[in-house]
This record gives sequence, C-alpha cells and structure tokens, in this order.
Amino acid sequence: MSTQEGTTDRADATPLTPAADLRGRVAELHALRERVEQGDERATAAQRSKGKLTARERIGLLLDPGTFQEVEPLRRHRATGFGLEDRRPHTDGVITGWGTVHGRTVFVYAHDFRIFGGALGEAHAQKIHRIMDRAVAAGAPLVSLNDGAGARIQEGVTALAGYGGIFQRNTRASGVIPQISVMLGPCAGGAAYSPALTDFVFMVRETSQMFITGPDVVQAVTGERVSIGALGGADVHAEVSGVAHFAHDDEETCLEEVRYLLSLLPQNNRETPPAALPEDPVDRPCEALLDLVPADGNRPYDMRRVVEEIVDDGEMLEVHERWAANVVCALGRLGGQVVGLVANQPLVQAGVLDIDASEKAARFVQMCDAFNIPLVTLVDVPGFLPGVDQEHNGIIRRGAKLLYAYCNATVPRISVILRKAYGGAYIVMDSRSVGADLTYAWPTNEVAVMGAEGAANVVFRRRIRAAEDPEAVRRQLVKEYRAELMHPYHAAERGLIDDVIDPADTRRILVESLRMLRAKHADLAARKHGNPPQ
Repeated sequence: MSTQEGTTDRADATPLTPAADLRGRVAELHALRERVEQGDERATAAQRSKGKLTARERIGLLLDPGTFQEVEPLRRHRATGFGLEDRRPHTDGVITGWGTVHGRTVFVYAHDFRIFGGALGEAHAQKIHRIMDRAVAAGAPLVSLNDGAGARIQEGVTALAGYGGIFQRNTRASGVIPQISVMLGPCAGGAAYSPALTDFVFMVRETSQMFITGPDVVQAVTGERVSIGALGGADVHAEVSGVAHFAHDDEETCLEEVRYLLSLLPQNNRETPPAALPEDPVDRPCEALLDLVPADGNRPYDMRRVVEEIVDDGEMLEVHERWAANVVCALGRLGGQVVGLVANQPLVQAGVLDIDASEKAARFVQMCDAFNIPLVTLVDVPGFLPGVDQEHNGIIRRGAKLLYAYCNATVPRISVILRKAYGGAYIVMDSRSVGADLTYAWPTNEVAVMGAEGAANVVFRRRIRAAEDPEAVRRQLVKEYRAELMHPYHAAERGLIDDVIDPADTRRILVESLRMLRAKHADLAARKHGNPPQ
C-alpha cells in the first residue's frame, strides 16, 4: 500500500452551469469528456518523466484503432475524510471498457497513475468488478494494464474488500476466459495476487515491479538491503521466481506481444483457437532435423531450433523463456492450427526435469487444456534431477503436478520421442500409458528404465565385481543391454509407441495426426474438481 502520488487537482469537482437546450447540453457533454480524457497536464508530464505512457495511450496501443468503448468514464468516489471529499476526479483512477484486437472483442481495464497514483478505492474496484463480470458474460478475454500504488489508504477496509472482489472474479474466470496481466508500473502488497491468478503476466524492465513487501520492510524485518528492481523487477520475475511469463524493454513492444498472444488464444473455453491459412506447406520435409539432432544421446543441441523447424513458418511464442530453461513451452501453429509445444531442452542441464521445469510445464499444459489447444510433446529426457535439495524441496509432489496435468488433459495429445526417454520422466512426458493419443519415435529413440551404463551397473554389479577385468566386462554388458533392451524398435515391438518415423516427416505426420484428432471428445468423471498435488 502506498500514499497516492500524481493526483489530479480539484478541477473535476467544479460544477457545470446547465445549458438551456439539448444542443447546449450535448456541447457540455463533449467538453466534459474531453477534459476527462485529457487529464491533468502536470500529472501527465510526471508520468512521462518516468518513461511511462498514460493509461489511454496504452489502451490505444493494445486495441485496434478506434474500437475502444469506455464504460463509466464519469464515475467518481463518494468517500469522505482526509480531504477526499474535495478531490473527486472522474474515472476514479481506472479506465475500463472493451474494444477489439485483430477484430475480436477484448475487455480491458487500465490503472491511471495520474489519479491517486492508480490506487484502488471502492468506486475504482467496483468499476473493475463490473468489467470483469462483463468479460465473463460476453465470453471474451480480459487484459489488465497494471500501474497502481495499491489500496487507497484513506478509504481503509473498503479498499481492501475491493481487492477481494477482484481475486474472487479472477478465480471464477480461470479456465473460462483468457486473463492477461500487463505490469507497467508498481504492484505491491495484496495487489500482486491478482496477476498471479491470471494466465499470463507481462512485465517491462525498469518501470514495473511486483512484490508483497517492499525493500524497506524487508530491511526492517530481515536486515537485508535490496533495491526495488533486485527485489521485484522484470528480470527477477522472468528468470528467478517464474512469476512473469514475458519481460520486455519497452511498453510498445510489450503491448504488441500481448496482441500476438491474443491472436493465438480462443475467446473462451467453449471455442477453439483461431485458425489461419498456412503459407508453409503442410508436407514440407524437415531435412534439417537430421543435422540438428545428434544421434549420440550425450551430445547437446538446441530444442528451440527443432520446434522452429517443425512449426509453420518457424514462428513460435515461447512462454517463460528464461525461467526453468531445461524445458521449452511454446505456442505455435501446425497446418494453421494453434498448438502448445512442450519439449525437453538438452542444451540446459541435459534436459533433465527438476522442480521448476515440472511446475512450468504443468501450468502450461493446464492452460492449453483449459482453452482447447492441442498438445505436442517432444521428448528427450534423461530423468529427474537427483539431489538432496530437490528431494527436500518436494520434487515428488511438485513433479507430480506435471503428471497430473497431462493425465487430466482431454485435448488432442501427441508425443514424439527424439532420443532419450528414461524412467519416470519418460512416463511424465505424456507417454502412451498416461493417455497420449499418439506416440511417435525417431530411429534414435531410447525408451528404458535408465541409461544402459546405469542399468548394467545395477543389474550386473556382482558379475562385474567378480570379473578379472571388471571394466572390460562392464563395457560388454552395457553393449548387450543396449542391444537387447534399448534398440530403437524395442518400444514399437511392444506396442508402447505407434510408429518409428523419419525425422524429416515429423511436421507432415503431426499435421495429419492433429487433423484426425480435431473432433476428439473425451469426458472426465463427474466431480466438483480434482485435488492436484501442491
């Protein structure tokens, strides 16, 4: 919570002299609207001096030109005390309404930092509640442009109750309409929980921050000295905490990326994502994959290049790009249809699954399933990351989140095993046994309980120990184990995969398989809701 800066003056409270006729009244209306839209010049200059756009400029960048329809622009608070009765600016510090993005309806609310520092009071909250309710009723996405100083202290508990209403609506709308939070200024205390409840969080470097307790409180309680940026800046949340899905250098780029994301999402959970006519040939061979992925399972490569080779025109939107980079989560198109791609990243920690990677992928899978986005999983995983820290921090329950998300997903699901698929991590990465509709494998695949070296050391440890030349015997047994149980057709012979395919055909096969699965219908057992691992 904070005191309110950048407030407008008392001019908005000046009464108007009623005109004598309708034309005069209309002229009064236009003059009032112009004054409301223009805002206080000094507050606007202060906003721009911080390198920030105004709320209306931000809405203009987000929505298609000329489509914004504002609601309740003349709303004012009714609070008294602490001088509030003398300061009653129109909008009460938040602009709400709807417009279109790429021709489709989107609802939006934007904190106006120029008025009470964007702080939330009773009227301010009621405007947000109303626009959130309208978004759900209309079945359209909701974008919040956040730049506020927290609860309006002068209004006390009524301001806090306003946050409760927002949190409840965030939760009710979860999985019903896409919710996107764009952080364009400070967001502290309880206010930070609303973005955390939404599907995607965008942040802008240097100007946006999120934290529950600020640097002063941290220092007072723990003795730690930390700057605002180091505590809750965009890079911290994009790389360390995982709170932010995207971080950008400026507001213009950020809002353009929000528009792109919206083009990949459906309006609501009753619709499918918007299709686009593909210019990239569906049957385009992916010969480059034969050189991108080494046959030697111990050699790294960049999985993002594999994804770019497969999807339409090499375009993908990676989610959480810099957090838990050992797994790649991205939205893209295959044959014009939007898909969610989950892939191990051998370039980072050999693509091993750990706590953060499991939670990152689980949330992405749940989002895709909620909004009818088919899932394609590219598997090259050596297992779960071993270690005391991982075990003590809950790799069992937190790794189970990914398992739960896949098992619960009813959208079309296709997995492709590129190389390694070992142990429990293989099962978790959408194997046939947990419900994948189709599972393909490249001729370099190795599906096994563990790698040949580790398996031989466990199964034949006594024989190796008793040998005159243990190392020579171990090498021979590793070779035999690999030939017997880890050849690329072992899983296919036992019906654990649907086919072994030429990597160059991966794109064509995925497109054709997704086309076949387009009408898939799967019902879960009736229940109030599941109880996923936390």
